[in-house]
Amino acid sequence: MRYIGKEEIEKMAIGAALLGTGGGGDPFIGKLMALQAIEKYGPVKLLSADELDDEALVVPSAMMGAPTVMVEKVPSGNESIAAFNALEEYLGRKITATMPIEAGGVNSLLPFALAARVGLPVVDADGMGRAFPELQMVTYYLDGINASPMVLADEKDNSIVLNAVDGVWTEKIARAATMTMGGSLMNAIYPMSGKQARESSIIGSLSFEEKLGDIIMTSKQPIDDLVEATNGYILFEGKIRDVERATDGGFVRGKAVFEGLNQNKSSECTLEFQNENLICLVDGQPKCLTPDLITVLDAETGMPITTEGLKFGMRVVILGMPCDPKWRTDKGIETVGPGYFGYDIEYQTIEALNQ
Repeated sequence: MRYIGKEEIEKMAIGAALLGTGGGGDPFIGKLMALQAIEKYGPVKLLSADELDDEALVVPSAMMGAPTVMVEKVPSGNESIAAFNALEEYLGRKITATMPIEAGGVNSLLPFALAARVGLPVVDADGMGRAFPELQMVTYYLDGINASPMVLADEKDNSIVLNAVDGVWTEKIARAATMTMGGSLMNAIYPMSGKQARESSIIGSLSFEEKLGDIIMTSKQPIDDLVEATNGYILFEGKIRDVERATDGGFVRGKAVFEGLNQNKSSECTLEFQNENLICLVDGQPKCLTPDLITVLDAETGMPITTEGLKFGMRVVILGMPCDPKWRTDKGIETVGPGYFGYDIEYQTIEALNQ
């Protein structure tokens, strides 16, 4: 157990943007909300998964919706509290701890804003090890843990308690509700025991974010050090030639095209994304495929760039990283592999594609 203050949040925000693979919402918003809450209420206790009692009630807190909408409709923080209060009332139990649903973008930091305000600890773990766009795309779904009961709450004081048969149906119903409620909202989801959280989560992801953020903030050669820290691969070096994006059905969908520089001179790279980067093609050949991670870094500073931050002329390095082994199972690939997102490409590991 240790306490998380402003310095740790600053580092986590940068690492969250990197693991967010271009999506997960702008970590800047989550950082500001966490910093404000910590300044007012004090540091937040960070627990290791081993410190959870088997019967603890652990509930992730997250934003749902299109990241571009959240930039214009910033949560007040009351939405998360309302969602947790409604879930406690429904379950007839007090929530013991919260945690991020994903290790990426805004959702890595929002649990700290909630935890500081209500006095809960945050667990150093998450359900993805990166960011994904849909509610069933978590390790808890792979292990048969239901997303329900789930509570959705918006800034207008509306809230919904949702019971669905599994994560796929939770996603379908909650996505429709999110669009009706303004395109983004806060939720309390996947209530689970401490034992389930310990066995099913990707452990240590918040500390890993902090480590990555520290590298970017302090290293003289951040990209080289990030490759080493993530067991990653430089997929492409170039500058952005074109970006297409549109908000569609609660997601930001699009692609970016890069013109090669340095070792990739005369080559072209295309990134396809749905909130998060999913496919990286160089000269038409796959170099990294979901669920492995693809993130765009500023070529000089190593700072991650989200899909909504991509702009014409930026000089970048595209970094690919292997996903957690949980995602390389048959059910993992069925849930988040290229085929699920409509790509007629068979998943191959980043290691195999970059031999």
